[in-house]
Amino acid sequence: PDSASPSCPAQPGKSEPHPRCPHVVFVAFLVAFHQNKQLIGDRGLLPCRVFLKNFQQYFQDKTSWEVFSYMPTILWLMDWSDMNSTLDLLALLGLGISSFVLITGCANVLLMAALWGLYMSLVNVGWESQLLETGFLGIFLCPLWTLSRLPQHTPTSRIVLWGFRWLIFRIMLGAGLIKIRGDRCWRDLTCMDFHYETQPVPNPVAYYLHHSPWWFHRFETLSNHFIELLVPFFLFLGRRACIIHGVLQILFQAILIISGNLSFLNWLTMVPSLACFDDAALGFLFPSGPGSLKDRVLQMQSEIQGAWPKPRFGSVVRRAANFSLGVLLAWLSVPVVLNLLSSRQVMNTHFNSLHIVNTYGAFGRYGPRAPRQGSEASSWPGNEWSGLQGACEAGGPLRGPHHLQPDLSSQTYEHNDWILHLAGKLLASDAEALSLLAHNPFAGRPPPRWVRGEHYRYKFSRPGGRHAAEGKWWVRKRIGAYFPPLSLEELRPYFRDRGWPLPQPL
Repeated sequence: PDSASPSCPAQPGKSEPHPRCPHVVFVAFLVAFHQNKQLIGDRGLLPCRVFLKNFQQYFQDKTSWEVFSYMPTILWLMDWSDMNSTLDLLALLGLGISSFVLITGCANVLLMAALWGLYMSLVNVGWESQLLETGFLGIFLCPLWTLSRLPQHTPTSRIVLWGFRWLIFRIMLGAGLIKIRGDRCWRDLTCMDFHYETQPVPNPVAYYLHHSPWWFHRFETLSNHFIELLVPFFLFLGRRACIIHGVLQILFQAILIISGNLSFLNWLTMVPSLACFDDAALGFLFPSGPGSLKDRVLQMQSEIQGAWPKPRFGSVVRRAANFSLGVLLAWLSVPVVLNLLSSRQVMNTHFNSLHIVNTYGAFGRYGPRAPRQGSEASSWPGNEWSGLQGACEAGGPLRGPHHLQPDLSSQTYEHNDWILHLAGKLLASDAEALSLLAHNPFAGRPPPRWVRGEHYRYKFSRPGGRHAAEGKWWVRKRIGAYFPPLSLEELRPYFRDRGWPLPQPL
């Protein structure tokens, strides 16, 4: 075998690395635990029980197995009477297993497959799929049964390593192509002039980067094109170019983490880049010395070198599994490659229900080239309107890893009917809905009689200007109404038509 350890890429030879996923998955389950109830729970903005029932009704002429294959989730097998508890159970199981792997450093196929299955059950009713594809590949890096930080009989297949490399290639090239095809500002190098204030959740660093000179923004845009459109091909140009690719991609993700907040996405994108390094490239990161992990790996390799490995039933099964994985990845990549080559490329889409090989992309369309557009709302008896602010809305610098503010700049409320669901819940002073806000404006006051939506255009204030001196990160200008004033009674028929639970005022 090329290496003795899938846990520690420490030996100084030219063997391949073992990029086991750092437990970004723990953060993913933690986010799900904190937001499941508010977003897809019994009284969430888009209740998954309603979604599952509608899906079941749509495929009523199909067998249970066919319905499950269209949308595989453990929720089909669980009780829906208390969906909040069911969703919490899935999240807590994921947190428990990922905590064990994170703390002990031990994993096997069964644990990794359980994490993948639990997260897939949530993805199919609400979340994103990049973690699923990464986690699926991670299953093939682990021993079947053994729980050891240094398993001796689990050599990593090059098929698995190239699976990770193929993943980072698609992520970056897909992101680069969708930018070039999607918005002219990426072609005329002006997107970075307003990217920092229009990204999902700007942070304090983004505030200052936004005010960089124009030539610096042009340099940033060209650098982005270089990293996303040219660097991915380094993977196929030999060992040194592959290592350079890994270094550049990890540095690029680090810059994105510093300049904005996309939750765990950038950390997750670093994971497949680890497959670009072999042990000779990463050995310096591990201390040497008697009894050290690096020393144990070197000793295991010296015992393996020169000895013809004895045939083992497990190794035959693993080779067959890895070969099957390669065939599966190649087959499922066909529509993904066709999508990359298409002038009508779509981003962040899966072509199979298991989300094994997907297409990715980001910031392909900016809509109007204007700064951030948000909405605020609320009314009190007596025509006294009071603003509401989301937990990550444009009231200040970034707060927390959760993304609760959608992009409403190029859509109407008819495209986002959940916003009216939120309005009804605010009219009833619903505790779960209020937890999505930065602060509770209803504390000590009766519920409002009306809620309205207002559309504002946000810009960063100028450093040293009047607004900045007053501690204001943003200045804004009203564009117009987003949705008209609504009362709880007016929304009740809307709720009934969609099967949403009727909010009860406190």
